[in-house]
Amino acid sequence: MEQPRTLQKAIQHYSDEQVCIDAVATLRWPSGTECPACGHKEHYYLKTQKRWKCKDCGRQFSVKLGTIFEDSPVPLQKWLPALWMLVNCRNGVSSYEISRALGVSQKAGWFMLHRLRLALQNGSLTKLGGGSSPIEVDETFIGGKARNMHKSRRLRMKVREHNWSKTVVMG
Repeated sequence: MEQPRTLQKAIQHYSDEQVCIDAVATLRWPSGTECPACGHKEHYYLKTQKRWKCKDCGRQFSVKLGTIFEDSPVPLQKWLPALWMLVNCRNGVSSYEISRALGVSQKAGWFMLHRLRLALQNGSLTKLGGGSSPIEVDETFIGGKARNMHKSRRLRMKVREHNWSKTVVMG
């Protein structure tokens, strides 16, 4: 599956809900879909509900269950382009940019970005792709100039730590 290279192509590519479900399912379960409750691999897909039903325990589950997308009213067609924007934009993305580009409210954009950043920060996405997949980093930005900080904050950070406690963003 070829990944979209521009925002416009990402929005077009992820405009179909079934494409989004397949993309997330492939990333979440690289060795095949399994029930989150019992771990059983035999199940059948309910097309109308876009869920799977386990043949062993009988529970239904969707691709969103147990992920950052769970309990979100925002559809996957908005989540995946937002994730694309977050990981591909050079100097980060604001909630206003997300809201303008994807047609969601600023509040929804803020909510999405917080969940995405939390997942990236906590390392909860390490299982995506199998965990042993190589990751390539083209550029790294360690932002925030010390001269732009207030003098008291600069001194406080210098005393507390020898580094500037900057967040590393890799692209």
